[in-house]
Amino acid sequence: MALKATIYKAAVNVADLDRNQFLDASLTLARHPSETEERMMLRLLAWIMYADERLQFTRGLSADDEPEVWLLNDHLGVDLWIEMGLPEERRIKKACSRSKQVALFTYNSRAAEIWWQQNQAALAGYANLSIWYFDDAKLNHLTTLAARNMSLQATLQEGTIWLSDDRNNLEINPVSWQLAQ
Repeated sequence: MALKATIYKAAVNVADLDRNQFLDASLTLARHPSETEERMMLRLLAWIMYADERLQFTRGLSADDEPEVWLLNDHLGVDLWIEMGLPEERRIKKACSRSKQVALFTYNSRAAEIWWQQNQAALAGYANLSIWYFDDAKLNHLTTLAARNMSLQATLQEGTIWLSDDRNNLEINPVSWQLAQ
């Protein structure tokens, strides 16, 4: 018998002072049986960093032809493609050719640093690609907010994210390995 996804609900209030974007959203995240809690919370953080009322989670791990999160325009073109992990350059190339903007969220400290050393030169050629790195300690702190029903407040300003619930307050400073031009 196949395992089913675990459903998480998140009520998120986002105040992005850099983009002048303010919104409240009720999100549903399906955590795939093979997905860690850290990865699921990183998907949620990616949504928060690029918050938009049209930004949506996809089938993620269950679909090879979709990112984790995307923003579709009115013509079903992809304006934003958000990817997780340490993908092959071929997948990044596909994302950069299909979307106006691509954001890659890398994690797993040891593996990510090796991956970056091996791919940095090739990825520098993609002008619409931003790469964010999160070390193991940051992800561990982020999981303190994980619950089946979450109510989160997020404030983004000058590259810093303040994220809190009724018991925890986190300050997250994503490391930018590459910013889209």
